Amino acid sequence: MRRLMGLALLSLSFAATIGVAQEGGDMQARILYAYQSEDFNQLASLVQSLSNQVTAGGVAAGGADASLRYHLAHAEYRFGLLALGRRARDAAPAFADCVDQLKSILEQDVKSVEALILQSACYEELAKRKRLEAVLLRSKAEERLDAAFKLDPRNPRVLYFLAEKELSRSKPGSPERERGFAELQESAKIFDQSSATRSDVPGWGHAEAYLALGAQLQSRGDVLGARNWIEKSLIVAPDFKAAQRQIASLVHP
Repeated sequence: MRRLMGLALLSLSFAATIGVAQEGGDMQARILYAYQSEDFNQLASLVQSLSNQVTAGGVAAGGADASLRYHLAHAEYRFGLLALGRRARDAAPAFADCVDQLKSILEQDVKSVEALILQSACYEELAKRKRLEAVLLRSKAEERLDAAFKLDPRNPRVLYFLAEKELSRSKPGSPERERGFAELQESAKIFDQSSATRSDVPGWGHAEAYLALGAQLQSRGDVLGARNWIEKSLIVAPDFKAAQRQIASLVHP
């Protein structure tokens, strides 16, 4: 009887773990869909819903609570990116909230690679909006990304953001530009070899990396290579409007 009770408790624990993972994967998918389809109102609703859950639960940073905070930070990051073209004044507060949510996670686990990556991205975007604090914010962004790279140099999101940094700050034909292009190629390659859907850990970035590589190839005159990677982006995210616009530009440059 005691053995049966133990097995029953184990089954319940396993089912609860799977349930949390599935819920996390569903939330990630909803955030990505709202962002890629440029549904500003839906993304705002997700941010509000997640924020309410964090506030109502007095959420700490451990276990499933950390997952909830991470999803909120991710939603804030995506909201900030969309806000740049819709309500620019809302972008900086969203990126700042993203940073703050991830601070709670990193206070508990300074080696959380995914939290470091996302916080770096939010610091980088915040630096573009806060000119007086830009040097400090950019320094924090680089520090977080370097730390993530040291912990997991094969993480495709690390490589993607390293590539974006190099490509955005370097001149065409420079060693820095070529290094960024190589990092972007490696990121896309690793993403291509992994699952685009993960219910237990962050699994985003595929569509963006493929699109970025396609755009880089297009700028280098490799139309066939560009089409290949942009189409991959649309296979992963059929409603990705930025990819739809990019592939249309191949037909009507």
